[in-house]
Amino acid sequence: MVLSRSAPSEMDNREWRVRQELACCYRAFVHYGWTDLIFTHISARVPDQPDQYLINPYGLLFDEITASNLIKVDFEGNLVSGDYPVNDAGHLIHSAVLDARPDVNAVLHSHTRAGMAVSCMPSGLLPITQQANEMLGLVGTHKYGLVTSQEDECEALGKSISDRWALILENHGLLSVGRTVGEAFYFMYMLENACKVQVDVVASGQEPVRPDKDTIQLISDYGRPPPDKPSSFSELSWEAVTRLMDRKDSGYRD
Repeated sequence: MVLSRSAPSEMDNREWRVRQELACCYRAFVHYGWTDLIFTHISARVPDQPDQYLINPYGLLFDEITASNLIKVDFEGNLVSGDYPVNDAGHLIHSAVLDARPDVNAVLHSHTRAGMAVSCMPSGLLPITQQANEMLGLVGTHKYGLVTSQEDECEALGKSISDRWALILENHGLLSVGRTVGEAFYFMYMLENACKVQVDVVASGQEPVRPDKDTIQLISDYGRPPPDKPSSFSELSWEAVTRLMDRKDSGYRD
């Protein structure tokens, strides 16, 4: 992504670039209908500050997010910079995942209708579409329940994400991670689409056509990202989404 606004004089260009990518992702959530008022959150690790992350100011709608109004928080929940409060639930989720997965730099969380619906289904994600089968080997589940302490839930989330790239948070919603914002967005897009079709098929009352096991495995293997970098198609997809957001309203870059 090419910077179209200059970084503030006191800010490193790498952080400004991540801020613009993260703000772009918030606008993409609006475009695709993945928002839930001021709730849910997307984060990105601060370059060269592995125990700090950027996240939306609590209280703003996603179409109000810009590169400059994102807040910076450390893993202890302290506000490092910004003019808005920290969402405690958001901090718990994002600090837990980023701490457990030092290899990832972005975390996306959603409460979409389709994602929540599938999160309530005992079957979990059904292997009935290409998108579902691409994600099948990448997605795990996380039990929803009463949080007795922040430490307990952080530990549980860390175990659930382990080597996965997405989670179905039971009775709650969806979560994806990535080494870049674009990679995390791609996983969320695939998982959300798979959930939408699954809800439609279940609602139809018809038994779905199921691919054979070899085909499911073949597509699942195809969906697995390279070990050292995001897939080329996830990066190309993100570049296209960025261009779309720039055409709609490039104000997110400010």
